[in-house]
Amino acid sequence: MASRSRGRRLPPPHPPLIQEFLDDDLFDVEVNYSDEEEEEEESDEEESESEDNEPEEGVPGQESIGEGCGPAIQARVHSMCSCIPCGHIYGRSCLERWLRHKGNTSATCPQCGKRFRPKDITNLYAPEVAVPNNDLEKEVLYLRGKAESLGETVMKHEKLIEEMNERLVELTSAQKRQILSEQRLMNVGSSKRQKEFFMDGLRVMAIDALNQTILASGKAPGIGQEHVLYKFSMVSHHEARNIQLPLDTKTVRDICILPSGSAIFTSLGRKLSSFSMTADRVVLQCDLPYPGWSCCADESSRQICAGLQNGNLIIFDIRQTSRPLHSMVGLSTTPVHTLHTVIDNNGSRKFLSASSIGPCMWDTDGNQGRPKLLLGTDNQRVCISLACAPSSSDLLVASFRPKVETSEDATASQVYLSQTPTPSGGGKLGYHSLIRRAGNSSSFTEDRTCSTLVSEIRMSKSAIIPYGNNQHLFAYGDESLRGVRTWRLPSFEMHSDLSSLQQPVLDLRYAESSSGGRYLGYLSTEKLQAFRIRSK
Repeated sequence: MASRSRGRRLPPPHPPLIQEFLDDDLFDVEVNYSDEEEEEEESDEEESESEDNEPEEGVPGQESIGEGCGPAIQARVHSMCSCIPCGHIYGRSCLERWLRHKGNTSATCPQCGKRFRPKDITNLYAPEVAVPNNDLEKEVLYLRGKAESLGETVMKHEKLIEEMNERLVELTSAQKRQILSEQRLMNVGSSKRQKEFFMDGLRVMAIDALNQTILASGKAPGIGQEHVLYKFSMVSHHEARNIQLPLDTKTVRDICILPSGSAIFTSLGRKLSSFSMTADRVVLQCDLPYPGWSCCADESSRQICAGLQNGNLIIFDIRQTSRPLHSMVGLSTTPVHTLHTVIDNNGSRKFLSASSIGPCMWDTDGNQGRPKLLLGTDNQRVCISLACAPSSSDLLVASFRPKVETSEDATASQVYLSQTPTPSGGGKLGYHSLIRRAGNSSSFTEDRTCSTLVSEIRMSKSAIIPYGNNQHLFAYGDESLRGVRTWRLPSFEMHSDLSSLQQPVLDLRYAESSSGGRYLGYLSTEKLQAFRIRSK
């Protein structure tokens, strides 16, 4: 026994990982062995002593575990810690590798030299076990859905921002085009935006070029929404003056400024009214047999004329208004939506009107009887506007849209709807037609045409603007443009666009004074704009 104890070797030095476990004293393991285990241990010791004389294959913990087991010297590499019967702790993968190195039957502990078999390895920590938590899963699902919803909201906001940026670019570009168009307007030196008024509910307007005043009509704000007149000054900064009208006036359909400086207007209340621009009140009213749609006066301002809803014309002398001077029957029963006073080629004064059948010429003395239709009858189109060069009947432009067959009830409703703006949309494809006098005769011919988008329900306004050496521009409220477009006549070459409105143009007027002032104005339900035109 003594010789055996003298020949027994001491345990090898601990490798770094094993030394770390020993220093930390993380575990205090007591192992109880049964008798069989003690016998096995004694036999293992005997086998160990018999192997003392044999050369060492490698010391566990130095080469096999220290050097040969690369992961063993790295912290937190093993997925599972294991214990052998002697109480020492290693990574399970290191022990299995050590056993394979020793032949998979048994091996000695690198620290104490006691033998162990594969079945002796005990796992100290079980693998990760997933414990279901319904509340946590519900919360995860809720948060995931909320994250997806927030992601969709962010995408919508990003798309909205992108659309707003595109719209901003379009508005900036449109504003630049607006400025360029204003500079190019009339191509006769320059034009300047005289005034811009923001006012809701405006429908019709007229320009007093001599006094630089604009008279417009629309609904007053409030519950009752009575129709009133607004008087704007193009030279002062005062707000528009609100002028109350008689209660039986109803909707104002047309306004005309007379050479004398006063104004007349027709309304659906079957009135032809004379308005004093100095006193700002209605001074005279003539009763009409039907609602009035248009009006004009002769050069002397003594004879005033109204175009009626039933297609007739009625003339009054302001010096005697108890009964009409002339009452003339039209060629159709559709409203006379446009009325001008012009000078014929023989120097006589005429009334030039337009209804759905087209432009007509009337004698002011009423001797002619019924009017003369300037163009042939065409049942496939409806005349919605007529413009003429000031005081001349030699150059006209009529605007048409395709005819839609409707019943009598629908036609009556259309008469009322034409007082309201067109719903948002691109309008309907129509065209403008140039009309010229055939030589010195009383006949007229239809010349060139120009396609454009027009209102589907409104009878629009247009104007011919003279400039330069007997040159003219045609101005019209284009439905798709939401502004005014001008063309050169007679070629219908597009000249410029004035597109600064959000709503369609409801009225457009050109006026000039004896002193040389020339103005172009137009309005929508939201805004009124006026331009001063300066010649070369």
